[in-house]
Amino acid sequence: MRGNSHVRCRVRENSEIISKSYLSLFKENRTSQSKAMHRLGDKARYKLLLTGTLITNKEIDVFSQYRFLNSKIFGTSFYVFRNRYFDMCGYGNHIPVFKKQMMNDFLQRLHSIAYRVTKAECLDLPEITEEIRTVELEPKAMKLYKQLEKESFTELAGSEVSAVNVLTKMLRLSQMTGGHLIDDEGDTAAVSTAKLDALSDILDTMLAEDKKLIIMARFVPELNDIQKLLEKKNIGYASVRGGISDRTEEIRRFQEDTDCHVFVGQIAAAGLGITLTAASTMAFYSLDYSMSNFEQAKARIHRVSQTENCLYIYLIAKNTVDAKILRSLRDKVNLARTLVDDYRNGINPF
Repeated sequence: MRGNSHVRCRVRENSEIISKSYLSLFKENRTSQSKAMHRLGDKARYKLLLTGTLITNKEIDVFSQYRFLNSKIFGTSFYVFRNRYFDMCGYGNHIPVFKKQMMNDFLQRLHSIAYRVTKAECLDLPEITEEIRTVELEPKAMKLYKQLEKESFTELAGSEVSAVNVLTKMLRLSQMTGGHLIDDEGDTAAVSTAKLDALSDILDTMLAEDKKLIIMARFVPELNDIQKLLEKKNIGYASVRGGISDRTEEIRRFQEDTDCHVFVGQIAAAGLGITLTAASTMAFYSLDYSMSNFEQAKARIHRVSQTENCLYIYLIAKNTVDAKILRSLRDKVNLARTLVDDYRNGINPF
């Protein structure tokens, strides 16, 4: 089994096995794919579901998966399930908030047909070390950042305060800590090289130690900057990002070619289903807001066949949203919910 933590859910009758790659069909219960899988589940005599991320973002994620496995656990109606375990809050009452008083009932049903095995329990893997590299934006860039932060906070007062709205405004702030300001027309302007300069120092150290390095980033302009830096330094690299047609060859080259020292990955594209154990150090240039994506990206080096202790380096711009995002991911806290709650409590969510 793969992933950071593993949940094996099984009906105690029998089962047809659905691999983890199919779990995307289950997470949203109202899609035609999910409904088709539910019908298949109703007819199948044997069912077994393996996943490393039973709950990706919210407890509500479990309904569709259990509807497939055994409809007796949480029922066949999503809305009955939702009303039983969640209060609908926020503007328009469309944000589900779990009822804490229902936790014991929820967990008893959840574990009635499931058991969980962590990676630490079933695999003998190397130790993990995490290091935060604090980066200071240039004075001009920091002034722009604070101005954008103020504008984002002010705009919230005149709009719907929802998770989507808050995260949308936060997106521009995250892009800026990576060195780019994107205007309303979608044009991108470079405003800072602070993280790129910090990454350059990391690259020099890794090359001096003759070690390979993985660099993970979220945004396309950042990936372009990183690749330009590698080309300027004449460092061989492989890359998996949107638009790369031959992922397999890029991964093979990084794993096997001694002249390929760096792997550049876009978190959403390179965080699943690949092995990058030729390196034991991973640098996060920027962060995705999804805890699942974060954990999956980290697991690319911390897996079977890794022989060295793993080091994760986070480039965090001082006094920016970077620190809040990393803290939420490491504590497995719902970032969107935290931001909305902060705002409603009179705190600047950014």
